[in-house]
Amino acid sequence: MKKIGFIGAYDKTDLILYIAKILTVLQKKILIIDATVNQKARYIVPAINPAMKYVTDFEDIDIAVGFSSIEDINKYLGMSEGQELEYDFALIDTDNIEGFRNFELVTAQKNYFVTSFDNYSLKKGLEVLSGLQEVVSLTKVLFSREMLKEEDDYLNFLSLGYKAIWNEYRIYFPIENGDLSVIYENQRVAKIKFKKLSVQYKDGLAYIAEEILGDVSESNIRKTIKVIEKGV
Repeated sequence: MKKIGFIGAYDKTDLILYIAKILTVLQKKILIIDATVNQKARYIVPAINPAMKYVTDFEDIDIAVGFSSIEDINKYLGMSEGQELEYDFALIDTDNIEGFRNFELVTAQKNYFVTSFDNYSLKKGLEVLSGLQEVVSLTKVLFSREMLKEEDDYLNFLSLGYKAIWNEYRIYFPIENGDLSVIYENQRVAKIKFKKLSVQYKDGLAYIAEEILGDVSESNIRKTIKVIEKGV
């Protein structure tokens, strides 16, 4: 099982669900782990028997909430010590250094730092990186209205001295393009739908999915998105 980290104080739950949907339709077995303080997945993802900790299924994606480590999930699922979870990928959402350490994201295949450019998201998210004790390579996933170079420069300035190495490329998502309205509507009907998302938002999802998979072409991922749009 390969681990993919999504780090930062910005709300990442829906982003991760949409990425997981693409991977699932491509026949990958996916586990999302909500290791954030507020555990938004409790309120976004429908669950039949929610408890302090649980694993639930949502559109063929397994979502784990309330767990402190991979070993904790293993124990909950009745697996023997050292036995690996039977997933292709675990997408791990965390907004705190304890989550980063407990899920050993320093060993993740990929780590994404997700933020917008309001001070809370930036500075609270960077608190996680300030606690890094080993050098970690991260890709920026930036939610922005105008995608200004000055914003990226400001993030670089704030992270000076941290053990974070930024990958050269950045992935941008629009903050105001109707996407939030679509996502909120999908939350209300408890569905993951792509049909009304903006082209830019779907481009970002496709790029991250392609990068995670590594062996699936961009054209195949875009075909998969069209399949999801049709509700197949």
